[in-house]
Amino acid sequence: MTAKDVFNPQALLAIYRHAANAYPEECCGFVFVDARVHCGRNIQNQLHKSSPDIYRRSAANGYTFAVADTVLLNRSLQSDNPVSVIYHSHPDVGAYFSREDEDKALFGGQPIYPVSYLVVDVRSGEVVGAKLFEWDGESFVCSRDFPALCEDH
Repeated sequence: MTAKDVFNPQALLAIYRHAANAYPEECCGFVFVDARVHCGRNIQNQLHKSSPDIYRRSAANGYTFAVADTVLLNRSLQSDNPVSVIYHSHPDVGAYFSREDEDKALFGGQPIYPVSYLVVDVRSGEVVGAKLFEWDGESFVCSRDFPALCEDH
């Protein structure tokens, strides 16, 4: 199953609910190959509060997974059900792969994890869609757009 295959309506709704509930802050989480969604915990505010000179962004415009989430993600990569997509939301700025997103996804110019990235567009607390970004060998490019979904899907 590829990253594009894990987005059934139930998985997208779970991600969209997470993003809407986290608004006006960014949410973060991931999707396993079996399409199970893990809603992560964004600790960016705690990092910013403890070291604002190092962590200049708050959760309004940044995310950092809690240690438990990072451990789960790393362990999954050695399992039969690895994480295939990392997601986060962008409150009121659109779904794009920002410079900050790229910095978090790369080390030495190469992806840290063998995953795709979903960025959810949340405006005034409502999800208006999302975009999937995949590594093409040189940069992250948008490979798919997702519309907003109704709860009855």
